Amino acid sequence: MSLTLTALSGLPIIRHGDDVADIVLSASRENGIALHDNDILAFAQKIVSKAEGRTVNLTTVVPSPRALELARQTEKDPRLVELILQESNDVLRTRIGAIIVEHRLGFICANAGIDHSNVDPPLATGDHRKASENAEEWVLLLPQNPDKSAEKMREEIESKSGKRIGILIIDSHGRAWRNGTVGSAIGIAGIPGLEDLRGKPDLFGYRLQVTQVGVADELAAAASLVMGQAAEGTPVVHVRGFPYALRESSMKELIRPKEQDLFR
Repeated sequence: MSLTLTALSGLPIIRHGDDVADIVLSASRENGIALHDNDILAFAQKIVSKAEGRTVNLTTVVPSPRALELARQTEKDPRLVELILQESNDVLRTRIGAIIVEHRLGFICANAGIDHSNVDPPLATGDHRKASENAEEWVLLLPQNPDKSAEKMREEIESKSGKRIGILIIDSHGRAWRNGTVGSAIGIAGIPGLEDLRGKPDLFGYRLQVTQVGVADELAAAASLVMGQAAEGTPVVHVRGFPYALRESSMKELIRPKEQDLFR
């Protein structure tokens, strides 16, 4: 079995309204990659969020009383805390510098996935703002519906390429009991989230009883390793050789039900 991941170089800075499908297909050709059936394209969440206009200027945010209290406890900007609350179903843990939440999409993450890094101010589009104004005040939210974003991307790329592919949208998340962030799937289309191996034999004929593999997260971690986390500028990764059949799925496969979550 061989799995090949190739970061696409030469992509421009993505901005609100850009046709990401066209940009990625053009970059694939420039990188000498022709899409095949069963290939996968992994996207960093940031370019999807930017294309969808998910940037927010903190100067426009008015903190609620709850945000002001959490800001005092965590020593965070109360305007940022307000956005975290708006993007979350529940606050699970807090400490200075971090707020662990159940995101409105169902998964657990720090600060609702809101990010300051590599967030360039949007270009002025008919309003009074200038792109250079308050550059450090801009933050980026996760896509409104990453599964829907992934499905739309898949439809556009399949239509233009004539190939059957999968799409993965990833973000960097921490994990219980472990230091460091890893790439995690937050949106999928056309690839399995979970692969159920229960009932299949191991090397010695024992039939597996509990083994379910989070294959979308495994691939997200590999793609994140290839993308990098700083100034690499390679937010899209082409994947060939994924060892599981492509199929319809959603992020719901990867969200552990609350009654089974031993870490809360």
